[in-house]
Amino acid sequence: TQLMVYSQDLALSYQRTKQEEELRNRLSRYVGNNLVEKLMDAKGGGLVKTERRQVTVLFADIRSFTSIAESMTAEDVVFMLNQYFSVMVDIIFRNNGLLDKFVGDQLIAVFGLVESSGNASENAIRTAIEMQEATEAIMKNRLQENLEIFDVGIGINTGKAIIGNIGSQNRMDYTVIGDCVNVAARLEQMAVGGEIIIGEQTFLENSGQFNIQS
Repeated sequence: TQLMVYSQDLALSYQRTKQEEELRNRLSRYVGNNLVEKLMDAKGGGLVKTERRQVTVLFADIRSFTSIAESMTAEDVVFMLNQYFSVMVDIIFRNNGLLDKFVGDQLIAVFGLVESSGNASENAIRTAIEMQEATEAIMKNRLQENLEIFDVGIGINTGKAIIGNIGSQNRMDYTVIGDCVNVAARLEQMAVGGEIIIGEQTFLENSGQFNIQS
């Protein structure tokens, strides 16, 4: 009997370990390895609890993407996006951000979900600046190769948002929702290529840190 109980406990332990490992692997696609453990709930083996908290949300979108893509082959479009997104995601992770999702040629990142160096809005602004600099470098290389080029508009907003696993039984996303997110999306839509537009709270938290035009 004791052996059977021990065997069952061992099987359950193995199953929990496997589930946690699978979750860590999935998380590593959305955050840098340095943030994976912080996002995990050590006791429950799952993500941190659903809550409402202050975050900074970043939206970045390629300008005139549809017209650019129409002049390219499908393979070239996919290659261009993968090249661009790979660089952008590395920048997000380096600045302690979480990749929320890709929506076509748009990406959404969230800062402040876990404790990290620097405040969330500062990390988001640094990310946006580095993204624009990296995009400019990528476009210079593409121009030299006579390839299509593009600009990126970025919007950033800071405020309260609801964080949690949202979706259906078949597909769940760990994401943020709320007015803060909607405002960030509208700011991104207002930004022209190469521009970064930030919300009021983001500005107030970083007025002395960056060269910001009001």
